[in-house]
Amino acid sequence: MKDRGRSREILMDVAVDVAAGALIGAGLYNFALYGDFPVAGFTGIAVILFHLTGLPIGAGTLLLNVPVAFLCFRFLGKPFFLKSVRSMLIVSVLTDWVAPLFPVYSGERILAAVCTGVLCGIGYALIFLRGSSTGGQDFISLSLQKWKPHMALGTIMMILDGAVILLGSLLVFRDMDGLICGGIVTWLLAGIVNQILYGSGRGRLMLVITGKGGSIAEMVGQKFHRGTTILEGKGGYSELDKEVVVCACGRKEIHGLKQMVRQMDPEAFTIILESGEVMGEGFQK
Repeated sequence: MKDRGRSREILMDVAVDVAAGALIGAGLYNFALYGDFPVAGFTGIAVILFHLTGLPIGAGTLLLNVPVAFLCFRFLGKPFFLKSVRSMLIVSVLTDWVAPLFPVYSGERILAAVCTGVLCGIGYALIFLRGSSTGGQDFISLSLQKWKPHMALGTIMMILDGAVILLGSLLVFRDMDGLICGGIVTWLLAGIVNQILYGSGRGRLMLVITGKGGSIAEMVGQKFHRGTTILEGKGGYSELDKEVVVCACGRKEIHGLKQMVRQMDPEAFTIILESGEVMGEGFQK
């Protein structure tokens, strides 16, 4: 059973790598490569090498990845390293061999930049969600996040990407429009990665200070199928004993919860907080 589960997990990883590689390859080759704007990351350096030497993007990315992969190996561990090598190879092959089979976009540069940012952002996020990466700057970004865990992964990527975009603008493209388009790609990519990795677990935290905690908690469970925690509280001014009902819920549920509390206890004091991430039953695990 363990071997079957392991095989299923590997197949899922490969399927996600292929889907993500198709998105990244299309974003890079079909939209960015001939769009005359810099691209971020090690891929951006590979694009610079393509314009200067004609070296294919996938091959250039692989060459750049080799020394960085071994330098970051001890920070990331063997399982992650091996998964990343597989993802890196799949993305490189799809970029160099499959993406060229499809038409290259030749319209507005800014639209090409938007498509590049969206496609690559979704692709990279899918790979990260499976506990892998595409190597190169991803290795550096993830190593830095292990060193500075309070920094969001998309933010680290945006800082490093900005440096590569400036380099590409200085060496190859040399115009302000290209620099702006490169900035759009970086902003979109980082935002999409952050939203997919962290935003999917966002929700609301509702605190209800009431004298009817048990009844409210029971109704929350019946109507909204959400768990609650009841804490003991005491009014600072009135010194009356109160109950604090704590409930993590989705954004779409908050309006119905407020109405229910108002109907059950018009004197209840309700606080609603934005939660950056919620993990557990009913949310991401």
